[in-house]
Amino acid sequence: MIIVKTPEEIALMRESALIVSKTLGMLAGEVKPGVTTLHLDALAETFIRDHGATPGFLGMYDFPNSLCMSPNAQVVHGIPNKTPLVEGDIISIDCGALKNGFYGDHAYTFEVGEVTPEIKKLLDVTKESLYVGIRELKLGNRVGDVGYAIQKFTEDHGYGVVRELVGHGLGRKMHEDPEMPNYGKRGRGKKFVEGMVVAIEPMTNMGTHRIKQLKDGWTILTADGKPSAHFEHDVAIVNGKPELLSTFKYIYDALGISSNEEDEFRQT
Repeated sequence: MIIVKTPEEIALMRESALIVSKTLGMLAGEVKPGVTTLHLDALAETFIRDHGATPGFLGMYDFPNSLCMSPNAQVVHGIPNKTPLVEGDIISIDCGALKNGFYGDHAYTFEVGEVTPEIKKLLDVTKESLYVGIRELKLGNRVGDVGYAIQKFTEDHGYGVVRELVGHGLGRKMHEDPEMPNYGKRGRGKKFVEGMVVAIEPMTNMGTHRIKQLKDGWTILTADGKPSAHFEHDVAIVNGKPELLSTFKYIYDALGISSNEEDEFRQT
């Protein structure tokens, strides 16, 4: 069942989402060769707590850390460790925060130093597919419309769309209805309603869409060992249209990037 949020609840969810956005923005300046993901995880936990929230992932389903840190061929759910990042890596950082009883859940795939043009294209296409999907989150549409749009855009560029892992509704629980696959057929699935909030998160592989899991019970890898990218936003339906609750602005500010990609999804 989709849990509709009031305008007041959506405002609280925006606070939670923005704490995550600011955490990722802080980390943007720290992602560099030689840094360990465990160090980044500790920075994030301190930052989240200092901003009046608690880490959303820490202890959830017994996950041991505050961030999911997934480099290169890891798709999602990587566990922070002591292995240093190296030049040319990419790393998905997925972060959650709980404040005022509501969750924020937000992800970005960072470049570590200089990456190859092929990797950069993978990141660009995956991020653009996120916005392609968000445009379909509006009254009159259904879950399948978002999944179809993401899948078509991604596969038209020759990439694999992960099937087993999906976006989700968001609210007082990290995972609510509806599930939001990154593939599907138009007109299928649950119908969108005013006040719903979802996390849309395309996961795109350079090669096959197939995945496998490490023995740690968490880390998801591409089946062929090729790189994977992951971007995620929290989005509400407000006045029948998608409105971003999260933002990449703090990341872009830290990296000196100018972008207007989010402007169409700001109503206030």
